[in-house]
Amino acid sequence: MPILITGANRGIGHELTRQYGASGRAVIATTRRDTPADLADQADWRTLDVTDPASFTALGAGLYGQKISLLVCNAGVYVDKGQDLATGYAPDLWEKSFAANVMGPFLTVQSFLPNLKAHGAGKIAIVASQMGANGLAHGGSYAYRASKAAAINLASNLARDLAPLGIAVGAYHPGWVKTDMGGGAADIDVETAASGLIERFDALSMDSTGCFEAYDGATMPY
Repeated sequence: MPILITGANRGIGHELTRQYGASGRAVIATTRRDTPADLADQADWRTLDVTDPASFTALGAGLYGQKISLLVCNAGVYVDKGQDLATGYAPDLWEKSFAANVMGPFLTVQSFLPNLKAHGAGKIAIVASQMGANGLAHGGSYAYRASKAAAINLASNLARDLAPLGIAVGAYHPGWVKTDMGGGAADIDVETAASGLIERFDALSMDSTGCFEAYDGATMPY
């Protein structure tokens, strides 16, 4: 059954789509903009802006009745990097952060829950970050950290509510990855992050629902 990946046009989402496609698994990949030329034939590309409810309505209609085995809520933003506490963090940065990183995953789940139900017992993976963990609060990046903390909380609550349906939910830290968001000084390459995440998604079950794990399988602090 197809896997649906949001924010698949670049970074981790792009590499998840590439690796899933290379393994022969069917992927519905979403992007706000143009389809990446190098992956045009690797997935069923659809337009989705996770901050726009109307965009979900349109895509939901296009996927009506389609069975989906896994939702990967990957789309996200990091717009407050380097902001100064005294003068930065304008309200629009908070709005953009929470719209993409929290409302986006929620609307993704809400919109495609019927498709998971049609599959029988699907899975949901929310790509979060260790920067949202209270135990790893090192200061700075307040909007991003707060939004990712909310995303982890969202995954925990969805896991509880969807357990009666047999739908497992996990939150995942992809590592500090060398992408446009992570920067060139990051610890790991995108190939390593994506392959590790795919292993974690495959391992997700009702026994581990509600987990918060790193790409390498390490249990993350909340």
